[in-house]
Amino acid sequence: QAGSEVSALLGRMPSAVGYQPTLSTEMGTLQERITSTKEGSITSIQAVYVPADDLTDPAPATTFAHLDATTVLSRGLAAKGIYPAVDPLDSTSTMLQPRIVGEEHYETAQQVKQTLQRYKELQDIIAILGLDELSE
Repeated sequence: QAGSEVSALLGRMPSAVGYQPTLSTEMGTLQERITSTKEGSITSIQAVYVPADDLTDPAPATTFAHLDATTVLSRGLAAKGIYPAVDPLDSTSTMLQPRIVGEEHYETAQQVKQTLQRYKELQDIIAILGLDELSE
């Protein structure tokens, strides 16, 4: 948000959704500074504001591209009283690979995600058409 406002003051034309045209470059420069070296390493935990809960908004999408893992909190899960309200479908990790976690763990995680995705799809259908419209 601040970058967008400063960019406007500098007379730069905004790009997608009003963000500064240099958003991607600036974010890349910032994230590259958070790195491990021979002398030590840095673990960065970042809270990212997601406008209107839209994960495809250019600002969070650009940020997420530089992260090894994301934990996405869901207002919907919190409203249902489910805590921590972590959305496993929107959350990601580059470490969830068979060579890192093992084939069995990886396959189990993928099956759980598929089941949760199907549940979400059925919830959407029920919300639109009603429970009676579901077939076996």
